[in-house]
Amino acid sequence: MGQNPSPKKVGPVYLVGAGPGDPKLITLRGKELLERADVVIYDYLANPKLLAFAKEGAEKIYVGKKGGSRSALHQEHIHDLMIDAAKAGKCVVRLKGGDPFIFGRGGEEAEALVAAGIPFEVVPGVTSAISVPTYAGIPLTHRELASTVAFVTGHEDPAKTGSLIDWAKLAGGPDTLVFLMGMGNLSAIVSELIRNGKNPKTPIALIRWGTHPYQKTLVGRLDDIVAKVGAEGMKPPVVMVVGDVVSLRSRLNWFESKPLFGKRIVVTRSKEQAPEFMELLSSYGAEAVPFPTLQIVPPPSWAEMDAALERIEDYDWILFTSVNGVQSFRKRLAALRKDLRALKDISLCAIGPRTAAEIEAWGLQVDLIPSEFKAEGVLQALDERGIAGKRFLLPRAMEAREILPEEIQKKGGRVDVVPAYRAVRADPDDAATEALLRGKRVDVVTFASSSTLRNFMELLGPRRSWLSESAVACIGPITADTAREFGLKVDIMPSEYTLPALAESIVDYFTKKE
Repeated sequence: MGQNPSPKKVGPVYLVGAGPGDPKLITLRGKELLERADVVIYDYLANPKLLAFAKEGAEKIYVGKKGGSRSALHQEHIHDLMIDAAKAGKCVVRLKGGDPFIFGRGGEEAEALVAAGIPFEVVPGVTSAISVPTYAGIPLTHRELASTVAFVTGHEDPAKTGSLIDWAKLAGGPDTLVFLMGMGNLSAIVSELIRNGKNPKTPIALIRWGTHPYQKTLVGRLDDIVAKVGAEGMKPPVVMVVGDVVSLRSRLNWFESKPLFGKRIVVTRSKEQAPEFMELLSSYGAEAVPFPTLQIVPPPSWAEMDAALERIEDYDWILFTSVNGVQSFRKRLAALRKDLRALKDISLCAIGPRTAAEIEAWGLQVDLIPSEFKAEGVLQALDERGIAGKRFLLPRAMEAREILPEEIQKKGGRVDVVPAYRAVRADPDDAATEALLRGKRVDVVTFASSSTLRNFMELLGPRRSWLSESAVACIGPITADTAREFGLKVDIMPSEYTLPALAESIVDYFTKKE
């Protein structure tokens, strides 16, 4: 007689605070759980970039609803999604904007899980009530201006028979008031505060999309803010701060004062390499938009690389002209069960500091970095060391400039050029970025290589007019020459051909322009 299968273990549900918008403000615990989750159920205010932390194959369910919607039935649907997935034995992360228990309906969701017998954990998040004013340069408390602060919902449950807000106590009590989800009720909130004794001249700040690179702050007084909103056309999501601390913004506005704040910059590097440059741009306050036009893939055959690695001791120099070449070389060395001892008597040349850093991450020393980070610079530096009679290995992209191997041979050296990778065109298929380009809402398009530029222009096709309002930034003269071949005006090019220098040149461009 067969046995009944054992019941499936009920999976846990984690109510995780996603923070206010800046993806770096999620907690380490939140990131850890996202990496573990089988199902992620996320909100409108949870930054979609956080989904990149989810493991491959995780199910992602969007249940976003914008402020002001009548959502009782929708909320019950969210409860059902969590409970059903947990009963199926899945690990569930309910990713909620801000903090789950600060006007996030996290309490209701936890109650639903308790009623269904589902184990759960709540992971606090950085609430927008605190972080958004901070990013606007407004401290909620101050020794001289504010000793008390209150958080208030600006949108109570419409099913309530009456308001739970005591406007008289709010108007005469806490020094600082922070309203969440109150944009739709701004006029009523202002009227209630003034009617209950709040000074009409009290400063108020409205902060839209706080902590995002497109954050916008509007400052006024209780008696004129409604008119200012009408003139500006400001819409949710907005955090409202009322109190004398708003006056500190003029001196403490650190985020919106960054040199590239409000600038939208498209990064065309490969998906694997873009994050480093995007982080650099973000540190200057820019909104970095990925639009990868390049994909790094293995060569059709490893035969030439493998043959070179089998006789690696024959070489005097290995010349690395890109980070991709370094990475592919190392992976192939490991695939052939060889280690770094095979390179003990070989000199290593890196075309620039970033490539050198990739080599030194192995624990190896780079013997030569040219003063000019391009093929001509490598040749000049090698010439000073002596090329004739030496043997060189050049692991690189299948398609690259031939000047380096050709000149080495002319100078009496022997060089083996082996394909380490292919740089093929990627199709970003990114409707959102295309809409930004089409609407001419991109400030700069950046190119870190000729191949990314060619691919971008091929993808753009006859729609080159999309770039008419955008500056073109190229990492160096080779890429700049390629841009000019396509009829583009190069606005930005650093004197040193590195990504940090390119980012600094973009800052200089806008500093001089403005």
